[in-house]
Amino acid sequence: MTSRLSPLEIMEKLVSFPTVSRDSNLPLIDWVQDYLEEHGVTCLRHDHPDQPKAGLWAHVGPWEEGGVVLSGHTDVVPVDGQDWTSDPFTVTERDGKYFGRGCTDMKGFDALAVWALAEAAGRPLATPLQLAFTYDEELGLIGAEPLLNDCLPKVPKPAIAIIGEPTTLQVVSGHKAGVAISTRVQGYEVHSSIAYKGVSAVMEAAKLVDWANQVNVANAAKDATGTDALFDPPWTNAHVGTISGGTANNITAGQCDFVLAFRCVPGESPETYANAYAEEARKVEAAMQAIRPETSITLTRLFDAKGLVPEQDGAADRLARQLTGDNGSHVVSYGTEAGYFQSRGMSAVVCGPGDIAQAHQPDEYITIAQFEAGQDFMRRLLDHLSES
Repeated sequence: MTSRLSPLEIMEKLVSFPTVSRDSNLPLIDWVQDYLEEHGVTCLRHDHPDQPKAGLWAHVGPWEEGGVVLSGHTDVVPVDGQDWTSDPFTVTERDGKYFGRGCTDMKGFDALAVWALAEAAGRPLATPLQLAFTYDEELGLIGAEPLLNDCLPKVPKPAIAIIGEPTTLQVVSGHKAGVAISTRVQGYEVHSSIAYKGVSAVMEAAKLVDWANQVNVANAAKDATGTDALFDPPWTNAHVGTISGGTANNITAGQCDFVLAFRCVPGESPETYANAYAEEARKVEAAMQAIRPETSITLTRLFDAKGLVPEQDGAADRLARQLTGDNGSHVVSYGTEAGYFQSRGMSAVVCGPGDIAQAHQPDEYITIAQFEAGQDFMRRLLDHLSES
């Protein structure tokens, strides 16, 4: 059996794999699987059917249900165009911080989880500990569902899922759901002096963007109640981040593309908003086609992100608070993979070391203090699973 690596040594190894979402994560998965199996941990692999990517599920302890799964994603966002002062794929220590792409989001937690499973293999656990590593989280949370579909029927089902996105080790019990819809407006080009004979894709797209603005105005005017009131903002919001179209100032735009995304509070369904948007698009399209039948609006769902609904006295919440000492109430408006685990009947929370403000940034870092606090969290978890 190989010697056990420290959490820092494991993070250094994980960061060295440039697992940008557009590229393969197989070298990282291969290394983690080999390392864990060398320490007696059972591993199940989920291979992407079409791309050089894979997820991993690992299990240590009694082969029975009711354990804890630590979940993290293995992909990171690109460093292209970012001004880094050190190699982003080499962990660099300075000023009380570890710098490197993924140190916060979220290879720091991943390293701690791998360390914990290797440590657990040398203990007589009373309750099993598992690990779930996904791919393509950064592309829209699209790797969790395939991993769960493939691996969950083959392993004892855990009772608790801890998703280790950076929360500074605060216990986050809820986050919004989301849906993103790619929109292509196909217009008809004519000279702008006779614009009424054509259809400007840009101007028609603007109607849909303005519809999103009106959704925000209407939702902001609602009285927030219950769980919704915990969020910032306490209502479902619509957003268009980029838009492109047209070829010249004196030609009606032939094409326009944008993505509309909704982030929904737990009391509202992304599907409801997607359907309402599709209906509005059909109305705009009908008016376009009354002028030029060749025109169209095409909607493509990019992703559907499940929300994490706060649980009343949930098992994951209780355990995470016991391990961290956090007694606050925390929800976030960004998405994680926690909702996918919750939808499979597991109690779930988001709790991990590092600050989300560092995610995706040049010179991304995790403080040494946070990383060490994360290791303490894992030590307490191992003690808990040994005593249960």
